[in-house]
Amino acid sequence: MELATIFNIIDFRIVDVLDILIVAILLFELYKLTKGTAAVKLFWVLALIYILWKMVAYFHFTMLTDLTNELINVGVLAIIILFQPEIRKFLLYIGDGRILHFFSDRFVKQQSKNSYSEEIEAVKQACRHMSANQTGALIIFARKTPLDDFLNTGEEIDAKPSADLLENIFYKNSPLHDGAVIIKNHRIAAARCILPVSKNRNLPQEVGLRHRSALGATEFTDAIAVVVSEQTGNISVCKNGVMTRDLTSSSLRQLLNESLTKDL
Repeated sequence: MELATIFNIIDFRIVDVLDILIVAILLFELYKLTKGTAAVKLFWVLALIYILWKMVAYFHFTMLTDLTNELINVGVLAIIILFQPEIRKFLLYIGDGRILHFFSDRFVKQQSKNSYSEEIEAVKQACRHMSANQTGALIIFARKTPLDDFLNTGEEIDAKPSADLLENIFYKNSPLHDGAVIIKNHRIAAARCILPVSKNRNLPQEVGLRHRSALGATEFTDAIAVVVSEQTGNISVCKNGVMTRDLTSSSLRQLLNESLTKDL
């Protein structure tokens, strides 16, 4: 066998491996985005339809091939309609550079960023007091994904985070207590912000609108949400559409430290 032929075979195999690897990563990320939602069932149905399409094409079943081709053509529009929230989330995922960070973080040593210790301590102290008094609260930590759509719905503040300020904002008679406080660039950027409500059907019945808003904000962005229940005083944290409930002030600080310093 000639040397050029050997190189051609090697090049083809390398491209093949890269092709499979890229597709596998994209499918895995898509599955993570749809996991825990109603769309995950549709994800598997579409995967089965695609496999069927390839099988009938391989075995040259003429009628089945025509049928699956028509199904695929109609299915593109159905995917856009049914997966609209997931498509939006995936585009935001690409837009804020997290896919690039997925690779760069594994091969490039990251520089340390400004510490979140001050705002974490302020949130921890405020949540401990509000939990004891059963004062409802919703605090959002903005990260890489822009939250301008959320910020524009609230009242601009631009203040240094402190426990006293957060408790005053969420005091039941305060005009700013409804909605969310958003912390951005180590500052309280806005209060009384309106967030999208999660449509996750697997949540416990006792989870209210405040918790669903926290989940909704973290399903489509990389933000981290802290919630204090007005009914029970329980503290919860939402990240990537997943809620961790019944936290103590100490475990809240630990979880925020781990979440906010990770991948920085």
